Amino acid sequence: MKVKCYTLGCKVNQYETEEITELLLKNGYEITLQDSEAEIFVVNSCTVTAESDRKTRQLVRRLKRNFPKSTVVLTGCMPQAFPDAASALSAADIVIGNKSNVTLPQKLRAYFETKQRLFAVEQHKSGEPFLGAPITGFHERTRAILKIEDGCDRFCSYCIIPTARGRVRSKPIAEIEKEAQALSDAGYRELVLVGINLSAYGKDSGECFTDAVAAACAPSGVLRVRLGSLEPDHITDEVIEALSKLPKLCGQFHISLQSGCDRTLQRMHRHYTAAQYAALSEKLRTAFPDCTLTTDIMVGFAGETEEDFQETVAFAKQIGFEKIHVFPYSVREGTRAASFDGQIEKAVKERRAAELLAVAAELRAAFLQNQIGKTVEVLCEQKTENGLHFGYTANYTPVYFESDTAAPGALCRVTVIKTDGESVYGV
Repeated sequence: MKVKCYTLGCKVNQYETEEITELLLKNGYEITLQDSEAEIFVVNSCTVTAESDRKTRQLVRRLKRNFPKSTVVLTGCMPQAFPDAASALSAADIVIGNKSNVTLPQKLRAYFETKQRLFAVEQHKSGEPFLGAPITGFHERTRAILKIEDGCDRFCSYCIIPTARGRVRSKPIAEIEKEAQALSDAGYRELVLVGINLSAYGKDSGECFTDAVAAACAPSGVLRVRLGSLEPDHITDEVIEALSKLPKLCGQFHISLQSGCDRTLQRMHRHYTAAQYAALSEKLRTAFPDCTLTTDIMVGFAGETEEDFQETVAFAKQIGFEKIHVFPYSVREGTRAASFDGQIEKAVKERRAAELLAVAAELRAAFLQNQIGKTVEVLCEQKTENGLHFGYTANYTPVYFESDTAAPGALCRVTVIKTDGESVYGV
């Protein structure tokens, strides 16, 4: 039978869809990219916002409406966090959750034997081990995602993820080494390490985050290792020192900020101050010359005044982020912040987001302009239709360049000659 997979949400979900794909292939299923060929649809859902849930419901219903004879599977974070809502989504024939992804082949067999709707969401429990199966490939040609951590213990006041993902669980370093080697053997030259709270790696097991990164760097075929989103209070001086000794580690750090205002950070139940974040930024730029700092910033959180927001704008300018993901606060059922006083009107949140996005665009343009004249190392990913090659630098600058010899997977030295405001161009 042919299966089409849909992924909503983050890189962890992308990894887990690959995990599901490889499990299904091992059990005799075929994978297709065409809806018209699929007999089974797997929807790997996100639930970070109410909008994410809406998109999941819309997709599941559309698939069942357009292909009524197909079998629709709903998994991922939405049923894990909100099992009652998932159960009510009758267009899904099989409903599990991210905890049970590895059981999908068995669930499909059970469903086809009975032809009865199957609902089997198993809740996360404290102390459970890291679950999942290693992957051997990815849909990109030169870069693969490698999940090394799951779960979160932070309980930020706005966030449903601890409910959707459970507590911190870490993949053993020996398994990271083995999976990294398998991906290297398959031809992947860059590994992106991801987790729900990546820098909390080892909290449950006693193993060390920096040792896990070193394990991913170990295969000779791996040329680069890149880190997913990190929490600022986890990045200690000792962590910075250890990471700086790994030559394959890319100098790109996505450090979640959320707000540059201490009053807002406290209401969000974040674990640092703006001053501590600024000090960390300075340390990273000292330890990793030419690194980029990128971040997430939420605007319009409950109780955020105009003065609070302007503090965040000023802080973003102070740090000089190379890229900012800006998003308005979304009230999330099941979180403490949903009941907070001082909820902000949608129009105000949208205005603040637009203002901060304009600042982010200015910072991004200035960064790209500053790359002109530099000679950088680019991992070639593909040749484009217009004859240029494309790839990223270690600090994740997108580069289009001319070359007679470049090939996917090769490291190329490129001199940057111009920018269009989104990427740079060179030879």
